[in-house]
Amino acid sequence: MSKFEGKRVLVTGGGSGIGKIMACEAARRGAEVFIWDISGERAADVARIITEHGCKGHAYAVDVTSDERVAEAAAEVGNIDILINNAGVVSGRNLVDTTMESVDRTLNVNLRSLFVVTRAFLPGLLERDEGTIVNVASAAGIVGVAQMTDYCASKFGAFGFTEALRNELRVSGSNVNTLLVCPYYISTGMFDGVKTRFPLLLPIMRPAHVALRILDAIECDKEQLVMPPFAATVPWMRFLPTPIFDAVNDFFGVNRSMENFSGRDGDRV
Repeated sequence: MSKFEGKRVLVTGGGSGIGKIMACEAARRGAEVFIWDISGERAADVARIITEHGCKGHAYAVDVTSDERVAEAAAEVGNIDILINNAGVVSGRNLVDTTMESVDRTLNVNLRSLFVVTRAFLPGLLERDEGTIVNVASAAGIVGVAQMTDYCASKFGAFGFTEALRNELRVSGSNVNTLLVCPYYISTGMFDGVKTRFPLLLPIMRPAHVALRILDAIECDKEQLVMPPFAATVPWMRFLPTPIFDAVNDFFGVNRSMENFSGRDGDRV
């Protein structure tokens, strides 16, 4: 039996990209799914797809940067079993070309929302002493990339948030699980224009592949998922002297990957 059978799953940013695929697949696996998206129309479209297939889907227009709206929507949803913090935006500009308004938006959506949304549902998870909290970070959360200062800062923060929360739950004896997800670029449109120098090692991944891998990781109670697997070597490279570490990144073209970045409307801030 799927771990999703009969469970209540909430996906932020569930109206598009991998969030949409995860929401639909979780429903297919037997879950009742709550789709949160800043666009109520997108959320409603996903919920309609789910219900048309005889499953349970509920749409909510939620800006995860709004404390008041998150609290209101969380009260309407009630207790959940699996929380997937997936909402995210990216600017893809050099620091001098990045406005503070854009920085605030990136940090609020990608990082601060983890605190707001998780705090809204964590008490219920702790009370039942079960469930899973998933935070979709990024490979940019384990290596800083040029033209992504605000994005990398937010995803490094997501990494730290998840690790600290995992330890907080572990030392308290809680059975609530955490899953940190760090994917490389995904072809959802969010990263339109990015380049990969060695696509066999660092490919631009298909959304369905990433979404299904995340749900499978939840099924298996994994605590960390890095995609593609080669990206998991990056933390070990940090033991190298900085000039060598930089040379490796330059060899793989990591710091030039954003040179032609355009991004999908609504994801680029």
